[in-house]
Amino acid sequence: MGNGQKAQHKRERLLKAAGKSKGSQLKQNEAAKTFICTVCRQTFLQTIRPKALAEHAENKHSKSLGDCFPGVELA
Repeated sequence: MGNGQKAQHKRERLLKAAGKSKGSQLKQNEAAKTFICTVCRQTFLQTIRPKALAEHAENKHSKSLGDCFPGVELA
């Protein structure tokens, strides 16, 4: 048995012991998209910096941060 197979067996044992099923994190990622641009409806994760949102507004739409993302302020 190679090291890769040993590692896979260990991961499976740990998952089984924890009672978690192996699966995708897509649902959690979709739920974490909390910022939506009002102009183009593009979604952004909740961990994005306000500066990056401002850059999106200026570069994509030539608008201010408040026009694209109402309620978001630069710190």
